[in-house]
Amino acid sequence: MFINASRVAGAVCLLLAAAPAASATAPGAPPGVCEAPAPAVPPLPGPSSSASRIQGGFTFLEGPVWIDQPGYLLVSDLGAAAGAQQVQPSTIHRLIPGAPPETFVAASGSNGLALSPDGQQIIAATHDNRGVSAFPLPGGARTPIAATFQGRAFNSPNDVTVRADGVVYFTDPTFQRGRRGDEMGGRTGVFRVVDGQVALVDDTLRQPNGIALSPDGRTLYVGAFGENLIYAYAVEPDGSTGARTVFASIAGPDGVTVDCAGNVYWVSHNEGRVHVFSPAGVELGTIAAGPQATNAAFGGPDRRTLYITAGRTGDYGISSISLGVPGYPY
Repeated sequence: MFINASRVAGAVCLLLAAAPAASATAPGAPPGVCEAPAPAVPPLPGPSSSASRIQGGFTFLEGPVWIDQPGYLLVSDLGAAAGAQQVQPSTIHRLIPGAPPETFVAASGSNGLALSPDGQQIIAATHDNRGVSAFPLPGGARTPIAATFQGRAFNSPNDVTVRADGVVYFTDPTFQRGRRGDEMGGRTGVFRVVDGQVALVDDTLRQPNGIALSPDGRTLYVGAFGENLIYAYAVEPDGSTGARTVFASIAGPDGVTVDCAGNVYWVSHNEGRVHVFSPAGVELGTIAAGPQATNAAFGGPDRRTLYITAGRTGDYGISSISLGVPGYPY
């Protein structure tokens, strides 16, 4: 799917309209997320904790994001690959505590989800159109954010994170490419979108998956699923990145979120648990989440509840655990 460049630029300008202007230092978390100092308490109740399953019965969940008002969780539910191109359909569900799930977007084609800086749109990695898209809240038609790189289609964008000034970063493995042609020359990579322009961050990672920014916006974390490694990139004020370093190593790094103290919560799909690291990369403990865990996000009234998507295909669900430090809603 090819999109006119000016149209894409206009879509991203909408994201930037309500965001803070770029400054001499990299902007951090979106407004209202981590503005107060993080509490000086341990983030975990202990070195080895467990989350409790609170809802199930989904096909394959990904990309949780918490919407503060009125308070609900959005998740992507991926179905079985279908059609001649063997592309997985997906639906965004709205989960309101104590109520049955509702359909938010029936044919979203989405995986990872994030919030725009103004909190008015969901930014989604949409593998159905091999791009990144925006869905307005509380509902509406999608708008393209990124469709191609140098005229070539992406593989299947998987996860996404958004800086406070609207800069979008996303990963592009091959997991949901299906039988569609390889236009990336066998490479899987990480990209950023600034003012409607797509730029390459790194195309040497094997199957990059989860992606997140530190609260101060100065570090970009990317999990290379095919390498069992998590990388960190220094982020410049203009959104460009420096050389990467190895941040940590876990088995099958999938989705990720961060708390307001800068601790990093990385989901191990292979282990069914979340590994929690300090900003320095020191492991603080783990959270058992259930088999084939995929992603995590903070939510609840004080954003101290960590929601984790995990399960087996055909019976995926949500697990949760209360933690000491509030965090990102995606």
